[in-house]
Amino acid sequence: MSLSNYGVLKGRPIDRRLGNGSRPHYQVHVVDEDTDYRIAINVKSKLSPSELLFIVDESLQHPITEGLEDLPHGFTDILRQPGGQAFDYIRGNLFDPGKMVPLPHDVPGPDNDLNEKIDHLIRRALGDSSALVYAFGERWGPENSKDRYFGFRPGNGIHNIHMNQGNTPQFAKDNGVWQDGALLIHFPDVAQWIGVFLAFQSQCWHTDDRTGDAISPCDIWPGPEDPVPATDPTGSAMRIVAALINPPDADRGHETVTLLNVSAAQVDLSGWNLADRNKKREPLSDIIIQPGDTVRIRLTGRHAQLSNKGGIISLLDPSGIKVHGVSYTEAQVQRQGWSLQF
Repeated sequence: MSLSNYGVLKGRPIDRRLGNGSRPHYQVHVVDEDTDYRIAINVKSKLSPSELLFIVDESLQHPITEGLEDLPHGFTDILRQPGGQAFDYIRGNLFDPGKMVPLPHDVPGPDNDLNEKIDHLIRRALGDSSALVYAFGERWGPENSKDRYFGFRPGNGIHNIHMNQGNTPQFAKDNGVWQDGALLIHFPDVAQWIGVFLAFQSQCWHTDDRTGDAISPCDIWPGPEDPVPATDPTGSAMRIVAALINPPDADRGHETVTLLNVSAAQVDLSGWNLADRNKKREPLSDIIIQPGDTVRIRLTGRHAQLSNKGGIISLLDPSGIKVHGVSYTEAQVQRQGWSLQF
């Protein structure tokens, strides 16, 4: 199973409501040229712990934003595959999951809960006539009734604006790859993209590449009783720290990726792979990297390739699980011969 009607809703925000009640969702009223929509954003989980994981990137630079401005206003279906505009928190290298923090939806005091964090961004968009929101998730409607929050007819909108894979069995029917939800806000006058990403603490960060179902080992976020903070839910010892994407010579056979071993033990990279935006894999072999050392890997040009138009680079362990990933845009690799640091 997976979401039905996955895609992106693009429009101008004109109103909002804070999430409250037993199943609180932050609500945004969005319009295109002739239709009203509602974006329903979870701010509290049904499962314990109830606080959602939250991260906002106020200077989002990712190839997924390229082409969004050309989309028509309203809802657009998206193909659930790599290399396009579908979101996947695990495979798309959108952000560092270790930087997500759990936030309650409503607590006393200013700017300290999830409602207020989202509201700060939406109120800024409401005050900028050029701002647009892009909500990725599952479409619903049109309904045979008016919208329950904003009163427009017919009721119509988008929800599941969060990670949609690695769910517990109760919600496994929604699992799938390349169908995660997110909220992007674009301020064209200042050339700024803001990304808001949400996940449930009960979700697994290792999922099947075909179904999106949780697989073993299932690294979920540590709860408040756990002694070890959630600095990295993937538990990876390896990091991608740099890449030569636009070499001075022909790209094929001259692109490189630099890896760093951040752990206190040596790592044998035999059986590991580097993967590009289209999931082509470059196999690694006969590489042992000592604690604290780096290794520069030259891509052969026969497998993974780093597009100068923007892309992602993922490091996969021998079982195919992604242990680290980065992304880059076309603008970041314009200087030929320069390595990009992540």
